[in-house]
Amino acid sequence: MKIEIEKPKKTAVSSESELRQDIVTGDWVVIATARAKVPVDFVADRRAEDNPDVADPFADLSGQEEPVLMYMKDDGDWSLAVIPNKFPAFTRGRTPRDISEGPYFAMSGVGYHEVIITRDPKRSIAELEPWQVAEVMDAYHERYLALMNKKNVNYIQIMHNHGREAGSSISHPHSQLMAIPVVSPYLELELRGAELYYKNNRENVYGIIAEYESEQKTRIVFENDHFIAFCPFASRTAFEVWVLPKSSNPYFERITDDEKLALAEAMRMALSAIHKGLGDPAYNFYLHTAPCDGKDYPHYRWHFEILPKTSTWGGFELSTGIEVSTIQPEKAAEHLRSQL
Repeated sequence: MKIEIEKPKKTAVSSESELRQDIVTGDWVVIATARAKVPVDFVADRRAEDNPDVADPFADLSGQEEPVLMYMKDDGDWSLAVIPNKFPAFTRGRTPRDISEGPYFAMSGVGYHEVIITRDPKRSIAELEPWQVAEVMDAYHERYLALMNKKNVNYIQIMHNHGREAGSSISHPHSQLMAIPVVSPYLELELRGAELYYKNNRENVYGIIAEYESEQKTRIVFENDHFIAFCPFASRTAFEVWVLPKSSNPYFERITDDEKLALAEAMRMALSAIHKGLGDPAYNFYLHTAPCDGKDYPHYRWHFEILPKTSTWGGFELSTGIEVSTIQPEKAAEHLRSQL
């Protein structure tokens, strides 16, 4: 990866985020100082509902950072805006500083943290018009292209949290983009798995998945010319859905205009099925794509993963990393298909 790290300085900047690495597993954690809390902040009602009296911070963008992207409607109002996050998990900067301690490796958490906001304060992506979902996909792509070649950006994570249980602290629908210097350990597992499958079978594992699921149909939720939306054979959670391209492309940044329209349709249909079929549950979805670190990943294929919040991890899941799903993916897909 193209990470350039400054030598440690005698005085640390306390407002910087930190990237700390687990000395045993190599996993990364972010200490987000811009979102800093004191211990008493954690003693709260974790089941509190959204307060309707709290002002919507995205209704009027005048109090926010200057937009880096904005789509306008014919009436002069905006339909989508992208702004720098006011409380970023990663500190804007060019070069991480070494802030290691003893045997532990750490560096300042530099990067870019942006918010993609749709205009309607109530309607989720599942409830938007097709053109509005297409705008969301366009914005994802535009900002990805704008940040992928920045110094020390090796991976760009795009994600969407819907509902308090999924981690959304603001009810106004919005997605987030983080351009960071390190690659997710989860993604590295997928990259290694795809490469190993190719070495053993001389075939692209994602191509095998797309072809088999499209033929069998039992786990398909929606399909068009370019994408399949399906419940994975080994779904980690009940009603998990992947939106996977039929074409072999490791890199989200290389999506075509026709594919973006087809992606918007597939995402809208999958989210609508979850919205209707499960009574508007909380969910997360995120993009997994090959890193923008200058390396070649020919055996990977970018995709979106959608995970409804249908249960809470217990001791078994936390201690083993093995998730327990309470419905067969085949039955989950059948139920979601019936909503369309």
